[in-house]
Amino acid sequence: MSAAAEPIGALLSRRWRDPAAWMATADIVAVLLAASLPWSTSLVGIFGVVLVLVMLPTIDASSLVASLKRPVVAAPVALFLLALIGTLWSDARWGMRFYAVAPTAKLLLLPLLFHHFARSQRAFWVFIAFLASCIALLAMSWIVAYFPNLTLKASNAASRGIFVKNYIDQSQEFALCAVVLAYPVLSLLRERRFVPAFLLFAIAMGFLANMIFVIVSRTALVTMPIMLAAFGLIHLRWRANIIILAATVVLAGLAWVASSPLREKITSIDSQYQLYEQGSVTSVGERLEFWKKSLGFFAEAPIVGHGTGSTEGLFVQAAAGQKGVAAEVIRNPHNQTLNVAVQWGALGIVVLYAMWLSHLMMFRGPGLFNWIGLLVVVQNIFTSLFNSHIFDFHEGWMYVLGVGIAGGVVLRTSGTAAAREAKASDAKASDAKAS
Repeated sequence: MSAAAEPIGALLSRRWRDPAAWMATADIVAVLLAASLPWSTSLVGIFGVVLVLVMLPTIDASSLVASLKRPVVAAPVALFLLALIGTLWSDARWGMRFYAVAPTAKLLLLPLLFHHFARSQRAFWVFIAFLASCIALLAMSWIVAYFPNLTLKASNAASRGIFVKNYIDQSQEFALCAVVLAYPVLSLLRERRFVPAFLLFAIAMGFLANMIFVIVSRTALVTMPIMLAAFGLIHLRWRANIIILAATVVLAGLAWVASSPLREKITSIDSQYQLYEQGSVTSVGERLEFWKKSLGFFAEAPIVGHGTGSTEGLFVQAAAGQKGVAAEVIRNPHNQTLNVAVQWGALGIVVLYAMWLSHLMMFRGPGLFNWIGLLVVVQNIFTSLFNSHIFDFHEGWMYVLGVGIAGGVVLRTSGTAAAREAKASDAKASDAKAS
């Protein structure tokens, strides 16, 4: 019987039992998830649940359990378990305790993504989908910068150039895309394929120009040179690094002269600090106040912290009788290390840094996927100095998708190389015995 004449019920039954069909379905859902990330939180949540469900039929349970011995897999799982166990010694109400566990739950997707994309051949599709989606958002950002009534956000100065979400999320995406594109641009230039290299370079410059003239994020602009430095140290010779450094300095100078939003954003740091010292509420002053109080909370319970979800209650107690910024109450101290330290003490810091370090070490090799994974981790570490980007929804999903998908490919490649080395070693041993 031909496939065309096969009854629809039999066809669906056969597809249902076909692991390859489930693998393809999971890849498609991952592509849709990555494409929706710059635009919607609701779609990301929906596709995230669907992705887990469609990956379940393809799981090799023994292989997945064995992977838990790897630090890259065990560390994010340990951070989730610590958050869950940390509810036991917290004084917060139970609803707040479980609310604080939720941001760590997405880390449980990392083992599944490692497992899936170590076998899938479509990882590149996911990153292309994310890049294409960011390019579309870039176009919309330029449009709403000049036609602000088209934005889906409130039309005010703070949302200029923002079509959806906020400037922090958008700048994170644009910064990552701009620096990631350096690798394929360099590779294409080495192959003397100048037209596609110029096209990708123009796209990267479009992202950068938007961040200089439309949405200026201090965090992103501080992190980008660090990401470029990582690129230069790994992939370029010292002379090329000197040229890039000089070009970066020149570009920064030109941007400073040409962009009044950039100058205002940078010069406002000192004025905001002075206003904070005088008792006014400013963004710089808020962060300093949050960090100072969080360090005090950490000192009160340095080993295992105050428990999951305890941050808000601690700030409520500290705000009693205070005025201005000292009276503000938050759940997030805007620093990933302090966010972990307040809730789970030094134990939490060790687990967090073990995860970051293990993921950094995983991406120390050559190749595009190593480069993507490395940049995702580097960006997350340094932007987490000013935010809690593992726990934040958007940046947390960027980390999970970037590390999980690129890591799956890298683990497959390293496993294949190890298998080849073992086979060659066995062959040499056999030859030695035969002689």
